[in-house]
Amino acid sequence: MVDYNKILKENSYGILATLNDNKPKTRILQYLFSEKNNVYLATTNNKNVYKQLKKCPYVSFLSHSKDYLSFISVNGNIHFTDDIDLKTRVLNEYPAIKELFKTPDNPIFELFYINVEEIRTFDLKTYTNENFKIEKL
Repeated sequence: MVDYNKILKENSYGILATLNDNKPKTRILQYLFSEKNNVYLATTNNKNVYKQLKKCPYVSFLSHSKDYLSFISVNGNIHFTDDIDLKTRVLNEYPAIKELFKTPDNPIFELFYINVEEIRTFDLKTYTNENFKIEKL
């Protein structure tokens, strides 16, 4: 199976797709890290994306290689977490995020993870695609 953690680490910016009034909405977010089958991202609770995630927690996160020839889509349900250790990790690893939120207990700082259920890949060099279902841990 494809190592989606490695791919996302190398290409950390991607497009998160959500639903808003049954219509797709996309925005660029930064991949933070993965643990087990969970892919972590962050937002603030004063943005529309937060409301969309709360209303419909199934998402797709799409990223690509630097040459835009290989793509990976990570799909699954999201879960918000208030784990201070995880939020501290984000602030320690990402200075720009630390500058924005200052402390892990900032009331607008929302850390969430995608519990990965499916991974899809597409490669424009070989015109191949693959789909992987992820077993629940």
